[in-house]
Amino acid sequence: MLKIAVQMDPLESINIYSDSTFALMLEAQIRGYSLFVYSVQSLSLFENETSKYVTARGNEVKVQKIVGNHVQYGQEKTVNLVDFDVLLMRQDPPFDMGYITATHILEQIHGIGKDKVFVVNNPSSVRNSPEKIMVTLWPDIMPPTLISRDFETIRLFRQEYKDIIIKPLFGNGGIGVFRLQEDDENFNALLEMQFSKDNSPLMIQRYEPAVKKGDKRIILVDGKAIGAINRVPQKGDLRSNMHVGGVAEKIELTERDQYICSKIGQTLKDQGLIFVGIDVLGNYLTEINVTSPTGLQELDRFNRINSAAYIWNAIEAYF
Repeated sequence: MLKIAVQMDPLESINIYSDSTFALMLEAQIRGYSLFVYSVQSLSLFENETSKYVTARGNEVKVQKIVGNHVQYGQEKTVNLVDFDVLLMRQDPPFDMGYITATHILEQIHGIGKDKVFVVNNPSSVRNSPEKIMVTLWPDIMPPTLISRDFETIRLFRQEYKDIIIKPLFGNGGIGVFRLQEDDENFNALLEMQFSKDNSPLMIQRYEPAVKKGDKRIILVDGKAIGAINRVPQKGDLRSNMHVGGVAEKIELTERDQYICSKIGQTLKDQGLIFVGIDVLGNYLTEINVTSPTGLQELDRFNRINSAAYIWNAIEAYF
């Protein structure tokens, strides 16, 4: 029986009908695995001349798909994480210094075997694969893209492509995403507002009209696609993220989708990125989500599969 630790946001506040971490926990429990949950804020690294410990304070839990009674907590305790077999790193972004620090700490104990815990996804690969930067490894399957915080460079990109999308490089959930058309006079003010928030660059991409038909989320497990959902934006909104009201629809993988997945799949597998959600807009790959991908329960409802089982099967294969 595997012992599973889950690093996540508060379990009591999730939507049990859409949360992917909850689906993974339910499947783990069906398989007889034990579950322990903790928040990233309780993660600690202790080291001296003879010992190294990575600890977390949390609770053993049992979960069930009953609204208002979906979790039962055991007594709170502090544990040594190397006493677990698998750790799911599932807290939501933003991908900030807190997130990055957690990857550094978990990298100290990531692995399989004595004094190691198998972290999913691989913490060093998560840290080295920012979701809006990793796509630039494959320029032939992504739309024209610029990553910069230089006004003049961004202005020239806009001059060439006319209609553009601007979004925070380390944002999530569709927050802070803007479309600027050729005649929009808010260009300077928008950049000033974005740059005043932090010192990170922005991601700027050519606007793709295909967004009106939806933004496809494809789930890959150990480098292979298991299915997709289409996320359609609300009327009057260009963002299709379900966090901001995008509606999920059933959709099949096209030949182009299969090509994109085959192009990136081996790299994902080699880097230990077992559970990945990619975003495809029309014919183009726009993001590779490796921190805390979503969409499992929606995919299951449309395709009548158990996507969490695919993920646990892949994890078990490493032991």
